[in-house]
Amino acid sequence: MHIPPALHNRRYVALWLGLLISISGSQMQVAAIHWHIRTLTGEPNPLALGGIGLARILPIIVFSFIGGPLADTFNRRRILFVTQTVMALTALALAALTYTGGITIWWIYALTALQAAAVAFDGPARQAMIPNIVAAEDLPSAFSMSSIAMNAGSIVGPALAGIVIATLGQGYTYLFNAISFLAVIIALFVIGRVPQDAHKAPGVNLKAAADGVRFIFSKPIILSTMLMDFVATFFASANTMMPIVAKDILKVGEIGYGWLSSAQAVGSVAAGLVVSQIPKLRRQGPKFLGAVVVFGLATILFGTSHLFGVDRTLLNLTGSPITVAFLVAFAALVLMGAADAVSTIIRNTIRQLNTPDHIRGRMTAVNQIFFQGGPQLGEVEAGIVASLFGVPFAIVSGGIGCIVGMALIVLKWPELRHYNGDEHQAGSGAAG
Repeated sequence: MHIPPALHNRRYVALWLGLLISISGSQMQVAAIHWHIRTLTGEPNPLALGGIGLARILPIIVFSFIGGPLADTFNRRRILFVTQTVMALTALALAALTYTGGITIWWIYALTALQAAAVAFDGPARQAMIPNIVAAEDLPSAFSMSSIAMNAGSIVGPALAGIVIATLGQGYTYLFNAISFLAVIIALFVIGRVPQDAHKAPGVNLKAAADGVRFIFSKPIILSTMLMDFVATFFASANTMMPIVAKDILKVGEIGYGWLSSAQAVGSVAAGLVVSQIPKLRRQGPKFLGAVVVFGLATILFGTSHLFGVDRTLLNLTGSPITVAFLVAFAALVLMGAADAVSTIIRNTIRQLNTPDHIRGRMTAVNQIFFQGGPQLGEVEAGIVASLFGVPFAIVSGGIGCIVGMALIVLKWPELRHYNGDEHQAGSGAAG
């Protein structure tokens, strides 16, 4: 074991620690919102849960085309100050409405949409800023550490959500999330000025956004990984179905729900730690495709986990029965998380190293539509299929669709199978 190269960079460490805390709060809120909707509906309602996906993705689709040029034209660090503040205020609004008893599903949808609009500007600025503070050769390490932060937060957040909801109440999850955004705001002060390539600032206009789209279509290796990301997460995404899986299929309570919601992140952190120890990641294309196949197969296992014995209790965890089916579901989710982490790290490395700095924000903005659109629209698809054929069928069919979609993309872009990772790369690395 050795310290990942990216952690030798003081400014990246500050950002990484801030993100770790903030993501924990955000993931606590995500899990809490799903449970809150399930509680407010009073009965299993896949369409109500799937609707949260629309509330998250529509603002991202609309505003990402502005967020990309904005990140390439204006100071990315200053943009993050604004977006993090807006997201903190929306979390406070959720907490206030919950405390006063005025919360409804429509308020949850509306405030989630407002927060997603902030994410549309936050994502391009934040991801495009990382290559400005980390050297090119350290980018795979930085993205593996970012994956670890994302997924460590996804372990802590949902697990805490279950505990907080059961002990303190729903509103505290939103309050804690609002406070967690201060970690990133403080980190941005610590980082200080971050130079970026402003010589080719495009301005915030339709032509600038179109230039980003044209750039992506001119780079098959970038376009194919984006499409793969969308297809895999669209078909194999059923996270908002988790409250129904936990409460109505596996018969566990809030604590068990929290652990299931954290399971994918457990696998992602483990995979991220392994990748962070690899000094030079070779054969990236085959590894990427293999990870997608594992993700699809693990999704199928998760969808069939209830067949392994819902009534065979092994032990009782603070009121939540741990059954064979629960353990199989947990293991499948861990495997899904590990596979997703490997593919995410490779995807991000490919895209950032093959994109010049002056267009990196716009590339990231378009990618954000694929990255966020796949799982969020997938939640809507899962909700519709689940309402027609049941939640297990929706999850299993999604895993199959993930694998079939990957095969079709490889047939279209066979160069993905041969990508090694040391091909020609665009100018990147720390600026200034």
